[in-house]
Amino acid sequence: MADKAVQRRNILKSTLAAAAAVGAAAPLASHAQATVTWRMQALWDGGTTPQKFEERFVARVAELTGGRFKINLFAAGQIVPAAQAFDAVRGGAFELMKTFDGYEAGKIPAFAFTSTIPFGFAESDEYEAWFYERGGLDLVRQAYAPAGLHYIAPTVYGQEPLHSKVPIRKIADLTGKKGRFVGLASAVMGAMGVSVTPLPTGEVYSALDKGVIDMADRGDLTANFEAGLAEVAKFVVVPGFHQPTTATSYVANRAAHDKLPAEFKAALAVAAREISAALRQHILVSDAAVLAKYQAKGCEIIRFSAADIAAARPKAMAAWRTATKGDALATKILDSQVTFMKELGLLA
Repeated sequence: MADKAVQRRNILKSTLAAAAAVGAAAPLASHAQATVTWRMQALWDGGTTPQKFEERFVARVAELTGGRFKINLFAAGQIVPAAQAFDAVRGGAFELMKTFDGYEAGKIPAFAFTSTIPFGFAESDEYEAWFYERGGLDLVRQAYAPAGLHYIAPTVYGQEPLHSKVPIRKIADLTGKKGRFVGLASAVMGAMGVSVTPLPTGEVYSALDKGVIDMADRGDLTANFEAGLAEVAKFVVVPGFHQPTTATSYVANRAAHDKLPAEFKAALAVAAREISAALRQHILVSDAAVLAKYQAKGCEIIRFSAADIAAARPKAMAAWRTATKGDALATKILDSQVTFMKELGLLA
């Protein structure tokens, strides 16, 4: 009897152990299956500082998800030409893009105000606060939704300077010049008398080099130096009144985003906001040092007076309103931003 009792206890232990093993294995198996691989095309050329921060973004997403959410990163134009990225993500050719909303402002007027506000928010923290504290994220998501896209978050940083082949020392000097600008800056600079050409970022260097344009907006000071603009435009104008703060954006195919586990969606949002702060702080430090590099290349740094910029602001504000094109959502976004700027004391 004793032997049989021992035998029964051993069988029971084995059965319970097996059941426990099966129970433990089930969630592990499910956990292992929750693996997702996306492709992302960025705005930037390989090896540049902004692209290195996109590498940090995808690495951070992987880290936050224990390696279960992998994003294969491609530089600008590696999957499709930059101008086709919007439609490519919309159609599902790849799942995620880093973009500048202003590129599509001609089709979707709301995007004119979610990428930069010429003569507007003076500091990047002010602009980022509009997104996160004043309902901006929800508004821009409404703008993207009809296209089958989901706006994840912005990357907000400071000014983009003006690079010119001719001296531009005051607002009045803009009149009659040819310049590359996109988004709301196109409308505002047009109002200042500039003949605007909305070239892709990758074409700015050659357009300046060949004299197709006199001046251009492109990116932050460091990124532009890395792109060689000091070689083709010997005048650097700061502050970037036409783009005092900048928001690029992470935008996903909505159907693909909807399928993600909540944990993965959160990882995208968290990583995006971390990268926004990290890139902004990096640019803040590097821009202070890179001006000397421009000067070493023979460039002149021109600093516009605050009074000249302030005097031109009413004309810019009229251009803001025109850029809404009467669209209800664009108008709602602009009204929200103007209210906030007034509260901040930026507008009378």
